[in-house]
Amino acid sequence: MSVYTNIEQQELEVFLNNYSLGALLSYQGINEGIENTNYFVTTENGEFVLTIFEEVGFNTLPYYLNFMAHLSDHGMPTAHPIADLNNDYVRVLKDKPAAIVRRLEGKNELEPNSIHCAAVGHALAQMHTIGESFEGVLENPRSISWIEKTAERVFSHLSSNEQMMLEQEIKFRKQLLPDNLPKGVIHADLFRDNVMFKDQALTGIIDFYYACNDYLLYDLAVTVNDWCRGNFGQLNMDYYNALISAYQVERAFHPQEPEVWKYMLRAAALRFWLSRLQDKFFPKDGEITHIKDPDTFKDILLARIAHSPSLSN
Repeated sequence: MSVYTNIEQQELEVFLNNYSLGALLSYQGINEGIENTNYFVTTENGEFVLTIFEEVGFNTLPYYLNFMAHLSDHGMPTAHPIADLNNDYVRVLKDKPAAIVRRLEGKNELEPNSIHCAAVGHALAQMHTIGESFEGVLENPRSISWIEKTAERVFSHLSSNEQMMLEQEIKFRKQLLPDNLPKGVIHADLFRDNVMFKDQALTGIIDFYYACNDYLLYDLAVTVNDWCRGNFGQLNMDYYNALISAYQVERAFHPQEPEVWKYMLRAAALRFWLSRLQDKFFPKDGEITHIKDPDTFKDILLARIAHSPSLSN
């Protein structure tokens, strides 16, 4: 949620004329995240988030926005996209696709406890269950081909030890998995800054613009790696047990999922180590940018290689 595309007040007012949201009262760029341009927008009818998509194309946006609407319509605390006067979720702003969603209550919990982790685990499992009735299909753009392409791009910027580690992890990542592991719609980026809390109650899940169809267990691994991380990448086992236990209340694990749990934890860590390396060495221009430290996920990956816990408690 950085600002790469600057918009003037008059431009935003013209854009908002295509919605039934009332007059613009204020707007402010959001200095979080790394992919899209985001603004908080306040109108006579409430508070909203405007997203201008820097890399996502018109062809994939309906998948994300329809999934958000699907979850919201089924009781999940997700931001429902706002339709324009033509009943479309997507419009053009500054020659780029843009969408508006209602702003959710609460704030990010960047230093969670086990109660927060349990709430996130339960919500993720609910999302996976509700996603079974969603008809959209989009393959994961961060597949092994993206892994290899990104690794090649950043390789020369790494130390010899990091290069060796990267080569070994890509080899590990390419191993074959059982054919019948559960798949479905995943969030793929359920980090601490994408969940809202009010006190200790989960009030919102945001930023679905990495959502895709992939292994459900991979989505759980992405979530665990961030929410349950302790010092130097190791897991906080109290947080881990709380999140996994709450997840299982809503969705029982497939018999083969525990067998590939270590693989998923390492695959999830590798994906974010690489994306953060790419953002560090090849940053995009922007008025407000926020680049996250890739060493955080290098430490997580090293910790998962050394030890990955059992999936069951």
